[in-house]
Amino acid sequence: MADEIVEMPLSEHAREQTKRILESGTTEGLQIGGSPIVLMTLRGAKSGRLRYTPVMRVEHDGRYAVIASKRGAPGHPTWYYNIKAHPEFLLQDGTVTKVFVAREVEGAERAEWWERAEKAFPSYAEYREKTDRHIPLLVLDPKSSALPTEARD
Repeated sequence: MADEIVEMPLSEHAREQTKRILESGTTEGLQIGGSPIVLMTLRGAKSGRLRYTPVMRVEHDGRYAVIASKRGAPGHPTWYYNIKAHPEFLLQDGTVTKVFVAREVEGAERAEWWERAEKAFPSYAEYREKTDRHIPLLVLDPKSSALPTEARD
C-alpha cells in the first residue's frame, strides 16, 4: 500500500482538503461546516486503485463511524461501495494513521452511532430527512480489535 499511487478525490473541495492534510501531515484544524474531518485511504471497488476520501470525524473510544449520506442524495457515495468491497483500510485522524475494518450496523448499535454522528455533524439529521433511502452507517473498528468476519454476519 505504501508504494502505490493514491488518487485524489474528484470534488474540488475534498481535493483541497486532502492536499492540505498531505502537506501539513495532519487533519487537525480542517473542518466541514464547523465539524472536524478524518482522511480515509480506500481501495476502489472496480479499479483496485487507492483513493483518498475525507469524511466527517465521528469517533468514540477509538472507534469511528462513517455515514454514507451523500448530503441526502438518492444514491450512495462511491466510497461506500469501495468500503464494502475492501473493508480494511487506513484512516488518519490528526497525525495518527491506523488500519480499521468497517462493518455496516443496524438496530440499537446503529441508533447509538447515529446519535453520535448528529452531535458531531448536525447536518446528518437534515440529510436523513431529505432522502427516501436508508443511509448506510458503518462502524470502523481498529484492526487489532475488529470482529472476525463470521461474527459480523
